[in-house]
Amino acid sequence: KLDVARVKSRLKGAPPEIFERIGHLSSSLDAGIALKRRIIEDLQPSSLTNLGLTAALEVLCREFSKRLDVKVDSAFDEVVLADDVRLTAYRVVQEGLTNVAKYARATQVSVRLVDDASMAALSIQDNGAGFDTARVPQIARGLAGMRFRVVSHGGSFDVISQPGKGTTIEVHLPQVTAASPLQDVA
Repeated sequence: KLDVARVKSRLKGAPPEIFERIGHLSSSLDAGIALKRRIIEDLQPSSLTNLGLTAALEVLCREFSKRLDVKVDSAFDEVVLADDVRLTAYRVVQEGLTNVAKYARATQVSVRLVDDASMAALSIQDNGAGFDTARVPQIARGLAGMRFRVVSHGGSFDVISQPGKGTTIEVHLPQVTAASPLQDVA
């Protein structure tokens, strides 16, 4: 982008179509930079890195509530999770809220993170449409992805739901203990 600006400044008296092409090139570079930033943010949310898990979850819940005009009641204990487990906790809440937005037609959501001794207990509960857990379609990759992430860290993942009675996602993730290696702790 700096090179484009330098070239543009040296093209005094060039035909207008040259400046038009340089403007297009500059716009394309801006779009590429914005895309790169979005991809990086999706890989590792800056709020999680800069603020920590509880603050990042508060931001996520507040933005969800504002965007969808759904009441979100949240409470988060400070828990000690390895970096990859902390990202999993964040992604579970993110995907859980996405599912509420897409399918639940809920008016209230509760998100909790509780320090439960050696485990961190995470729950997302809504008062929405609910569904029959025995009939989850094969294309429901969000729940399967959440389950895979949680179980891969030695955690547990449960979905409790009935048609017309809302949905609760319950997750338990291992906390870092004194016996755990500390190199993954942030």
